[in-house]
Amino acid sequence: MTTPHKIELAPAFAESLSFESYPPAPQIDGVWTHGLKKNRSENGAFMEYARLGEDGFQNLPGNLQPRQISVSWAAPGRINAFHIHVKEEQNEIWCVIQGQLMIWLIDCRQNSPTLGIRRKLVLSGEQPTLVYIPSGVAHGYQATEQGATLLYTMDSQFNIVEPNEGRLSWDYFGTEVWELDRG
Repeated sequence: MTTPHKIELAPAFAESLSFESYPPAPQIDGVWTHGLKKNRSENGAFMEYARLGEDGFQNLPGNLQPRQISVSWAAPGRINAFHIHVKEEQNEIWCVIQGQLMIWLIDCRQNSPTLGIRRKLVLSGEQPTLVYIPSGVAHGYQATEQGATLLYTMDSQFNIVEPNEGRLSWDYFGTEVWELDRG
């Protein structure tokens, strides 16, 4: 086995060099993700979004009884943030099926062990993933330059007369959350 050798850089480069760190993503109590399998063939693809049984979603953490399934189309660059369900419990499962969304989740629940924790996720139709968002967790997204299609399931139906979507300004948690990571 050979010993790795340190690479000597010219001083101007060595002084300017920094290194990335890759800490684990912050976890929010009750939030989970589940990757889906896209089965491809020469003439297209097929993906199973969910299997439903008497208790709701099967083979996933928690228990969500679907009451409404909706689709949202986000124009390129669109920011849709932040909303929280607080009038009554409304939990959601999101899945991007086309394009890409940068999603922010912030735990705003008073007695949560992860109160104030922020978590950024990138969901893509190329590698579909379910994300479960419990009530009291602020959530919002920004579409990339290609836009996105979001399929989401809720365990409470939308009430247009008495909406259960408390809103916080898109920049409530700072404008920097929406800035592109330029590495």
